[in-house]
This record gives sequence, structure tokens and C-alpha cells, in this order.
Amino acid sequence: MEPGTVRIAVDLLGGDEAPAVVVDGALRAFRADPDLRLLLVGPAEVADELIAVLGPADRDRIAVLPVRDVVATNGDPAAIVRSENTIQAAVAAVLDGTADAVVSAGATGATVTAAVLGFGRWPGVRRPALVATLPALDGPVVLLDVGGSLEARPATLARHAVLGAAYAAVTHGVPEPRVGLLSIGTEPGKGDRIRRAADPVLAEQALPAGARYVGLVEGYDVALGNRADVVVTDGFTGNVLLKGIEGAYAMAGGPPASGGPPRAATLLGVAGAVVVCHGAAGDDDVASGIALAAHLHRRRTIPAVSALLAEPTTTGRTTDTEVPA
Repeated sequence: MEPGTVRIAVDLLGGDEAPAVVVDGALRAFRADPDLRLLLVGPAEVADELIAVLGPADRDRIAVLPVRDVVATNGDPAAIVRSENTIQAAVAAVLDGTADAVVSAGATGATVTAAVLGFGRWPGVRRPALVATLPALDGPVVLLDVGGSLEARPATLARHAVLGAAYAAVTHGVPEPRVGLLSIGTEPGKGDRIRRAADPVLAEQALPAGARYVGLVEGYDVALGNRADVVVTDGFTGNVLLKGIEGAYAMAGGPPASGGPPRAATLLGVAGAVVVCHGAAGDDDVASGIALAAHLHRRRTIPAVSALLAEPTTTGRTTDTEVPA
């Protein structure tokens, strides 16, 4: 367990099975990490269910921010600005210094909107990306976007390649990350209109950490990890792929001992630590999401990635051209 006190704002009402699984997951994370402090954002009576099972000494590690409203999973993300709700309040808690990071299994669109409005976007980032790390035979593979932005222009995919390369270097210590664009074949010209247009853009994109663009990759490359350390795609395709891998592991009797696909993802491109859990998350998934948020804060991952993006970069293949998203 990494040392260092960390305060995580947890959206108690986010997720298909909230608040029960969120409470159970928060309790699991709390008991596993003696330096963890929780800010429970939601109805006071829900927070009381967690606090009631703790001893007097542990109760000092829990704070409650009473909020009753939640943005519906199928609701308009713009509703985030029209009322005080759990995810908006959690983001505000980080802004005012009450918490260090946010965890929610609620509506992804609302969470991303709240983070963008509250924390602001990094320079050059129009659409933040959700990034997940998948276990692969040859080492971890960073996949993005997995649901932050369902549609993407070529320039957005190019910018996400920058984010993914920096994340792989900072989080996993990958030297000179290999970056690939997910498509239906590896030959130039394969894929739909967006992929065909994005391929040459990524080839010219300046990348951090000595990263290089290796071209088009296919779905099995995500599981093998032998061609790319970072795989870039749009949020729709990335989310479908991630859940397809989850289903494959379920059919095979469960993930390997090295771990399965994560059910929590880091939001990259905003000036704050935000973890989005799977909407169908169970208590163990929520606990993992809280542990991920704690890891991000303790390792100062978000500011480290942001700082790396400000350093001189290398081109994907030929020129030193930065493509704004």
C-alpha cells in the first residue's frame, strides 16, 4: 500500500446498483487503506449506513456532504449545471480543498461535464478522454477513449494519442511508448472514413516521452500487447471493446491471475483527478476505483502527465507538427 493520507470524494448515488454497492465498495476500500479518508457525497442516511459499522476511531476518517439529487444515467449531461447534485458537489469539494480526487459510477456524460466545468481542460484538449489500462501478454496496454467522447474527429484522436503516450510513460514507466490506432486491419487505408483520415494525422503528430506512432492495429493487438503500448480509438468503439473483453473473460470462467479488464477509468485532459467506474460496478469495482483515485493522487499522476505534455516532443513519423484537438 502506498503511504500518504488521501481524501476521496465518493458519489454515493452513482451507478446502477447505488447506493448499496457504493457503500459496500467504499467500506472495502476504507478497511484496506489505513491512510484513506472518505468524503461521502449523498443523502446523510445513506452515509450513516457506512459509518454505523465503523468503530469510534475510524469514524474520524469519514466526512459527509449531504446532497440528495443525482443526474439520471440517461439524462441530459447539461443538467449538471442546473442543480446541486452528487457529482457536481464532489467536484466542488476538490476545488475547495475538502477532497483530493473524485470517484463516481454515475452517468459518464454528467461526470465528464462536471469535471470540465469545474476543473477546466488542459491547453489543447477539447474532448477529455477516459483511459483504461488492460492486462496483455506482453505488458499493460493503455486504451483510450473508453467512453468519454463517443464521437471523435481525426484531430481529437491525435490529441488522445498524446494523452495516452504521456499516461503510459508516467503511470507504467513505459519507455518510448508505441502508439497505435485501432482499426479493422493494419494496412494503410483500412477502416472507416474517420480512421482513414486519422492515420496520416497521427503519423505527423508530435508525441511526448519519445513515443512513436506505429500505425493501425487490430483488436487482438490490445490483448497481445506486442505491437502497441497505447491504443487510440473513439469512446464508442473503445467502450464496446472493453465490455467485449469483459464478456470473453466471463465466458472463459474469469480473468487470468494477472487481472482482468478494469471497471474504472481515469479521466485525462482536465485539471483534477477523476475516476469513472463502470455503471454496472459491484462493490469490488467501486473499491478498485477508490484505490485507483488514491494512487493517482499519491503519485501526482495528473500533474505529472500535464507537465510531460509541456516538454519538447518527438514527431510520430516525419515532422514536428502539433495538431490541436
